[in-house]
Amino acid sequence: MSSTANGVWTVSYSAPSSGGGSSSSSRRYDVSAPSVKHGDVTVSPKSASKGDTVTITVKPDSGYELDTLTVKDASGSKIKVKDKGDGKFTFTMPASKVTVSAEFAEIETLDFADVSTDAYYYEAVKWAAKKGITGGIGNGLFGPNQPCTRAQIVTFLWRAAGNGITTGTGDGKFSPDATCTRAQSVTFLFRAIGKLVDSKAEFSDVLTDSYYANAVAWAVENGVTNGIGDGLFGPDNSCTRAQIVTFLFRAYQGK
Repeated sequence: MSSTANGVWTVSYSAPSSGGGSSSSSRRYDVSAPSVKHGDVTVSPKSASKGDTVTITVKPDSGYELDTLTVKDASGSKIKVKDKGDGKFTFTMPASKVTVSAEFAEIETLDFADVSTDAYYYEAVKWAAKKGITGGIGNGLFGPNQPCTRAQIVTFLWRAAGNGITTGTGDGKFSPDATCTRAQSVTFLFRAIGKLVDSKAEFSDVLTDSYYANAVAWAVENGVTNGIGDGLFGPDNSCTRAQIVTFLFRAYQGK
């Protein structure tokens, strides 16, 4: 502090040095992606702060496809990954280092003459066949547009999950050959692997007190199904074999 001739005082102040420290919110953690066979896996950025979005890019070698992609934090806990399409995946960075691991598998062609490679259910049928969930209906056919019976659906689910999901149709009967509705299908799936969610099913034909309301809400939130259009779910519509394996495939992608 100093004074001038006219009596005006001047005060000078210098802020103390921060000492080079950093807050926990700005601390960055490494994201590693070890090299693997039959493809490349890259991450961007390679270090990130808690809450940042990290992008994983997967490029299989010719003749191969991504089989599994796992992201774990420093304690070994799995981190949820979002599939953004075209080989891109994202996750939210935790407050620890992260390891990204992937496995690639040789592409297998389907032996079903009635399942084209551009069908919306192609990947689902391939997944179900590979997992031993279904082997088709014989004679090299899958029968994608055939109605799925109650017996077929619970068999698919038992092979996939092994959990009890139905007690029959009443009067000591199961009705194995009865066509399964969309409502029954998502309810079976929900009971096998689903969990209650806070959201509600926003379909005009799904009443909040219906037995399948929670199942439909779970299915929508987890990307299993979005209904049949025009704000409808179609709970009483027949569920085809293509639809049920697609439901299964979508539900199990996060498992």
